Amino acid sequence: MDEHHHEHNKKRSLRWAIGLTALICLAEIMGGILSGSLSLLGDAAHMLQDAVALLLSLGAIIIAERLPTPTRTFGYHRVEIAAAVANGFLLIIVSIVIVLEALARFSHPNNVNSTIMLGVAAVGLVANLIAARMLHGSHDLNVRSAFLHVLGDTLSSVAVIVAAVWIALTGQTWVDPVLGILIAVIITISSFSILREAFGILLQFSPRGIDINDVIRDMESVPGVDSVHNVHFWTLCPNINVLDAHIYSCDTDVRHIDEMRAEIRRHLEKYQIGHSTLEFECEKCEDCRVHQELRD
Repeated sequence: MDEHHHEHNKKRSLRWAIGLTALICLAEIMGGILSGSLSLLGDAAHMLQDAVALLLSLGAIIIAERLPTPTRTFGYHRVEIAAAVANGFLLIIVSIVIVLEALARFSHPNNVNSTIMLGVAAVGLVANLIAARMLHGSHDLNVRSAFLHVLGDTLSSVAVIVAAVWIALTGQTWVDPVLGILIAVIITISSFSILREAFGILLQFSPRGIDINDVIRDMESVPGVDSVHNVHFWTLCPNINVLDAHIYSCDTDVRHIDEMRAEIRRHLEKYQIGHSTLEFECEKCEDCRVHQELRD
């Protein structure tokens, strides 16, 4: 029930964020046309890209809920990771666009209506803060990626507000491209963090923040387990880890083996291991002997 409620809240937050982002995009297009502000029009394009990215995240979550099939035994969980990779690259593209627009504004400054520019940017800032609050704190990779998109939008709104105030007070427009480049740097750093984690999952690295030696020690602490070897530990998708291992035990009683298997899985729950394959052996296999030689 708690997991279902969490998924419902996650989708609801994304839907609200999509709606707010789309409204801000339309408001900034109108504000950019009325004020003559390239900054607002550029930020509107940024909002449009982020709305698409948020839709991608929501779509990935919905698809991932589909049940496994005989030909897709793990279901569609990896769709979430593919969406996270797409989001990460979109963030990098957005950063490049911001830098190019900022450089263009250095050489082609223009007069803008700073009052309209400030008003539209202020409304956008409030809406982005609401969306960011809805998405903040989730451990889901796609929701975190969506949060970074909204965070980038929030920083863009702040930059436009600062630029509008500066233009109104001094008539100088160089501050707008400077702040644009700063935003692009922040977004790029965040996007590489998302991509690093997503590719780590796709390449089936061990889950971040979990020491596999701790997992093995927990498994070997179960009475009747002599050793654990040939361990493969990876992440299927955020919050679902997978483990395969060979369990060496001298106990040949089938009932005792079932009890050991159940106890081991109880130990594995704290590592968010949602699927485990435990192969019991009464004689050490070649993998075990090689592993033991390497340890010695």
